[in-house]
Parts: sequence; structure tokens; C-alpha cells
Amino acid sequence: MKKNHITLLVLLLTAGALSAQKPHHRNSCGGINLSIWKGIATQRIDTVSSTWLNIGLVSYMNRLNGLSVNVLANATRTNAIGLQVSGIANVTGESMQGIQLAGITNINGDHLRGISLSGVVNISGDKAQGLMAGGLVNISGEAMQGISLGGLLNISGNKSCGVQIGGMAQITGGNSSGISLGGLLNVTGESMNGVQMAGLLNIAGLKVNGIQLAPLGNVTGENLHGLQLSGIGNLCGGTVKGVQVAPFNASKRVTGLQIGLVNYRKDSLSRGAQLGLVNLTPRTRYQLMMGVGNNSTFDVGARFKNHRWFTILGMGTGYRHVGSKFNASVFYRAGVEYPLAGGFSLSGDLGYRHIESFSNKHHGHPKSLYALQGRLQLHYQLNPRLSLFAGSGYSQTRRYDSGTPFDKSALLEAGVVLF
Repeated sequence: MKKNHITLLVLLLTAGALSAQKPHHRNSCGGINLSIWKGIATQRIDTVSSTWLNIGLVSYMNRLNGLSVNVLANATRTNAIGLQVSGIANVTGESMQGIQLAGITNINGDHLRGISLSGVVNISGDKAQGLMAGGLVNISGEAMQGISLGGLLNISGNKSCGVQIGGMAQITGGNSSGISLGGLLNVTGESMNGVQMAGLLNIAGLKVNGIQLAPLGNVTGENLHGLQLSGIGNLCGGTVKGVQVAPFNASKRVTGLQIGLVNYRKDSLSRGAQLGLVNLTPRTRYQLMMGVGNNSTFDVGARFKNHRWFTILGMGTGYRHVGSKFNASVFYRAGVEYPLAGGFSLSGDLGYRHIESFSNKHHGHPKSLYALQGRLQLHYQLNPRLSLFAGSGYSQTRRYDSGTPFDKSALLEAGVVLF
């Protein structure tokens, strides 16, 4: 070893030894600490001293105001200000201000203000303000303000503000503000203000003021002010004052808009709009409609009637000019019905029908067709559970492959509606 290196080492050891021997006062500085283990160090642990440079295998100190580098671990009884680097763990009994780098874990009993990076888990007993990045988990006992990146999970006991990204889930016990991204799940115990995006499901216990996006579903316990967009379903326990978009939407009240295949609202007096194949409220009348006609031999469908508006989902057989002995069709119709005098009412609707011949192309007849249809029908109410209808309309049948008209014909139909 070179002479100057030996001299430097001796000076460091001497300074640490002197620091450990002299009396310590409340604002005294402990200086340099060289440590192998607890009790085997140049600076003893007491209630007043601060360390501005610590190098060791495993170190224990009262307070850090500077740099601490350890092969295995570092523990600070009170506060730490500066940079902590350890191969396994950094532990601070109270608050940490600065940067923590650990191979496995960083633990702070109180606040974190700065950056905490670890291979497995970061824990702050109270608030974390800044950046936390853990290979598996980040935990803030009270609040997280800033950026939290967890390979599996982020947990904030009360509130979170900023950007939270969890490989599996993001969980906030109280309110969350900002952006929450969960690989599978986002959970906010109370209100969410901002954006929630998850691989499966978003849940907010109270209100949502912002956007929820998930392939499986979005849930808010009370009101929605914003947008819910999902691949399967949206649920709002209070009032939708924004927009729900999904195949299935459900809410207690709607003053905004629901767009989906099936929309449901519990309050039938809501002023909002529903745009869907089937729109349901407590006042929806569920009816069975059966009819015969010159275009389709027999049709049967479920009719969902809300005041004057209705939709029909159904199927039929015996479609004309298809070119096969057996064929089937499915259809959807939407329209409006107005009451007339003496038990009569008049309805009009527009519809789409898919026709399948179940045979290969022959004699110029394609295997699959679609028809665009319009109808006017006159209904007569025989009793509260039965009405008759008859009407006419127009149908244009087209090919899927070219869109050119295949058949044009007038519609003549009659049948019954069972309530």
C-alpha cells in the first residue's frame, strides 16, 4: 500500500476514535464512523451525535448528515439527511431526506422526502414525498406524494397524489389524485380525482372525478363525474353525471349518458340518456312479440318498452329468396310507439337483420345476407296482457361481399304481443 494511503487511513481511524471518546452535546457532530458491526466502530451510538461520513460492513448510528455506504446494512436511530447506500437494507428510525439505495429494502419510521430505490420493498411509516421504486412493493403508511413504482404493488394508507404504477395492483386507503396504473387492479377507498387505468378492474369506494379505463370493468360506489370506459361492464352506485361506455352499464341514477349493448338505471325518473340495444329502468315493460309475414315466415322477439321508446331483439326463419330449404335470421329493431284512441296505438321502427342460409353459394344465392328494414304497425290492446298488431314496411336485402342490393320488397306482417 502506498504511503499516502496508509497515512489517510490512520487519520480517518484517529478522527473516529477521538470522536467516540470526547463528550457529545446536543448539536455536536460525530464526524467519521468506520464500522464493522454494532459496537465495533469508531463512533459509538448515543442520543446526540451526528455522522457526516459512514463506511462499513453493518453500521449503527444516531443521526446521519452526509454519506453512508455499507456492504450489508445501515441503521440510523433518528433522522437521516443525505445519501444511504447498502447492499441489503437501509433503516431510519424517523425521517429521511435525500437518497436511499438498497439491494433489498429501505425502511423509514416517519417521513421520506427524496428518492428511495430498492430491489424488493420500500416502506415509509408516514408520508413519502418524492420517488419510491421497489422491485416488488412500495408502502406508505399515511400518504404518497410524487411517483411510486412497484414491480407488484403500491399501497398508500390514506391518500396518494401524483403517479402510482404497480405491476399487479395500486391500492390507496383514502383519496387518490393524479394517475394510477395497475397491471391488474386499482383500488381507491374513497374518492379518485384523475385517471385510473388497470389491466382488469378499477374500484373507487366513493366518487370518481376523472377517467376510469379497464378491460374488465369499472366500479364507483357513489357519483361519477367523468368517463368510465371498459370492455365488459361499468357500475356506478350513485349518479352518472358523465359518460359510461361498455357492453353493460348500470347506475342508480343517470343525468349524463350511458352507451352500451345493455344499459340499466335504477331510478326511472333520471333525466339522462341511454343509447344501447337494450335500455332498462324499473318501468321497462318486458314483452314477447310473435308474428308472421311475407318476408320472414315466422319471427319471435323480446320487446323492451320504456314509455314510448322500444327496442326488439329477435330471430326468425323462412326468409324469402335465400335459395335454401332452411334458413334463419337474427334481428334488432328500435322505434317509438304513440297511443291513439280506443285502445289503438301506432308504432314505427328501423331495423337490421342478418340472414344465414346454412348452405354453400349456388344459383347466385349467397350464404349470408343482411337486410335494412323500416316498419309502421297498428296495435290494438285486447286486455292488459295481450295486444294484436298488423303493419307494413319496406325491406332491402344486400350482400355482405359487395353491398349491392339482392332483393327489394314490401313488408306485410301481423301477430301478437304478450305482456
